[in-house]
Amino acid sequence: MRILFVASEVFPFAKTGGLADVAGSLPLALASMGHDVRVAMPKYAAVDETRYNLVPILDEIIVRLGDTSYLTQIKRSFFPGTNVPVYFVQNHSLFGRPGLYQENGTDYADNDIRFGAFCKAVLWLIKALDWQPDIIHCNDWQTALLPIYLRNDPEVASADLAFKKQKVLYTIHNLAYQGLFGWDSLARLGLPPSLFAPDQLEFYGKINLMKGGILYSDAISTVSRRYADEIQTEEFGCGLDGLLRQRRDKLYGIMNGIDYSVWDPRTDPHLPVHYGANSLGGKTRCKKALQEELGLEVDAATPVVGMITRLDPQKGLDLVAEAMDEIMTEKVQFILLGSGHAEFHEFFAQAARKYPRRMSVNLRLDIPLSHRIEAGADLFLMPSRFEPCGLNQLYSMRYGTIPVVRRVGGLADSVIDATEENVAKARATGFVFDEYSAKAMMVALRRALAAYHKKTLWRQLQRTAMAQDFSWDASARKYVELFQNMLTER
Repeated sequence: MRILFVASEVFPFAKTGGLADVAGSLPLALASMGHDVRVAMPKYAAVDETRYNLVPILDEIIVRLGDTSYLTQIKRSFFPGTNVPVYFVQNHSLFGRPGLYQENGTDYADNDIRFGAFCKAVLWLIKALDWQPDIIHCNDWQTALLPIYLRNDPEVASADLAFKKQKVLYTIHNLAYQGLFGWDSLARLGLPPSLFAPDQLEFYGKINLMKGGILYSDAISTVSRRYADEIQTEEFGCGLDGLLRQRRDKLYGIMNGIDYSVWDPRTDPHLPVHYGANSLGGKTRCKKALQEELGLEVDAATPVVGMITRLDPQKGLDLVAEAMDEIMTEKVQFILLGSGHAEFHEFFAQAARKYPRRMSVNLRLDIPLSHRIEAGADLFLMPSRFEPCGLNQLYSMRYGTIPVVRRVGGLADSVIDATEENVAKARATGFVFDEYSAKAMMVALRRALAAYHKKTLWRQLQRTAMAQDFSWDASARKYVELFQNMLTER
C-alpha cells in the first residue's frame, strides 16, 4: 500500500508531545512491513535544515484560502538512517515562528490559517508528485482540514482525478484539543458558509475542525481500545460524544506502541549505565547517578517517584498538589520534569523549596533527562483525569520503573494491577486506582511503596513489566488491517 502520514509534529524533526513520537515511529514500522510510506509536516523554525539535509523539491505551490494566497515551498528529507521520505511545507510567515502552536502559553491566533494552508499544500503536493497514496492518515485537529477540503472545496474537487480514490483515516490522539475558531474562520479558510450548521462544523457558535475531521473521513481511530469507548460517553466525549456514537461503526481503537530502538535501557545512549531484566544492578547505579545529577540525597533505599508530564489539569496534577505533603511524609524522593500551566509551575517550584534534597522540579522539556528519570526512578506516577493512550507508562515498564496509574484510557489497557491474584500469576506490572481523588491515588501509591520494600516481590514486578511487548509491530499490523478494510469498502 501507498500511505501518506500527515502530522503537525514528527520526531526527531519537531516535538512538543506524544504525537511526535507516534508520527516518528508508526510510519517506520509500516515501511518495515514493505509498505510505501511517506510523511508530511510543516517546516517550523525549530527544524534543523542542515542537520537533516532538507532539499527543495517544489519551489512554488500557491495555496489559496479565501481571498488570500500563500506561497509555499516543499522540501524533502528522510528519517535518519532510512529511505522513508518526509516532506516539509515551508512558509516563513506561517511557520517560521519560535513555537509550533503557541508562544508564552498563548496559541497563535491564526492557527486555523496556518494549518489550513498546510493541509491544502499537502493536497497540492499529492497532485504534483508522481505518487498517489491509497491511504491518507491524518492526525489530530491540525490535519482535520485535509478531509474537509477533500469533500467541500470546489478547487480541490475540480483537480481532475487526483483525489478520487484516496481513503482518509483520521486519528484522534486527544479529544480535548479540537481546533475551535470563530464562525468567520470559514471564510478565511475558503470554505462554504453552509458548513456553519449543527450537522456540519458548527459547535456552540464556533467552528470545530476536529468535528469536521470526524465527519468527513472514511474511518476514525484513536490510540487505545478503552479510549475509543470512553469518548462515546458524556464524561469523556468533550461535546462530541453524540457524533462519535453516530460514527461508532467507523471508530477503532488501536494502542500506540513505543520505539524500542530509542527506549531500551540495554542500549540507551542517555544513561550512565546500561542494564536489563537480568542485570538490574545497573538500574541501581542509574538511580545513584540521577540523585547526584539532581542534587538529591544519595540513598539507594529511598524510593524515587518520577513524573514526566505536560503540566496540565488532564494529567491529574491537582491530585498531586493536594496530596504533596502526604506524599512527602512517606519518606520518598520526588522528581518532576515538564512544563505547562503557570499555576502548576508556581506550585511545584514552591514545593521544591519546601523539600530541599528530597524533591527535584525541572520545568522544561529535556529529552535526555527524561530517559535518565525513567531509568533512575523506582515508581512512575500517572494519576490522569483522562489519558487517550499514554506513553510514559510504557517507557517506565521497559525500564523496570513501576507505574502507579488511574484506570482510564490507555493506562487501563496497558497496566495490570498488582492484586494478589495477578501477583500470584506473575502478571502484575503496576498499581491501579479508579476514583479520581487524592485519597484513591494515595492508597495505590502506598500499596506500591509497601511492595518496594519487599525485595523479591519488587524484582518480580520489575521483570514482569520489562517483559511486556509494546513495540510498534503489533500496532502497525492492526493499522494495516484497518487500511485494507477501508480500501475494500465501497
